[in-house]
Amino acid sequence: MSNERAEFSKRLAAAMLAQGHEPRPGVLVTQFNLRFPGTSVVFQTASRWLNGKGIPEQDKLVVLADWLKESPDFLRFGERAARGKRGARQVKEDAPTYDDQKVFDIYRTLPAAQQKVVCDVILALAAPPSRGSTSSKRRAGAKTDSRR
Repeated sequence: MSNERAEFSKRLAAAMLAQGHEPRPGVLVTQFNLRFPGTSVVFQTASRWLNGKGIPEQDKLVVLADWLKESPDFLRFGERAARGKRGARQVKEDAPTYDDQKVFDIYRTLPAAQQKVVCDVILALAAPPSRGSTSSKRRAGAKTDSRR
């Protein structure tokens, strides 16, 4: 077993414990798959991560780090990553509140068609109002009419 993999597995287990989770493959695979939008990982993969036989790819590492409230660099490289970034300014997003996380977890259990509807609604709400929207046309027409 490589030292790098062994050190990663120690940091992963410690981060799981720090967040109140037992560092067991079953716990890891369940919690990870709730949060990862791609193909689910299997028990054997989680076991390899915890037993020092493998390190996840970056996209999976980012999800693990977010769940465990650690930086991906720290999980992957440990303290040497932190030492190398002393001068760098880091911006960290606030973690979702419990209610947000509950909504995310529920969303992940929805069928794909319903997930698409939810995404469409969110995108529609987040989109800036278009210049040609009906309400702005009415306002423009009202202004024109009042000038006549």
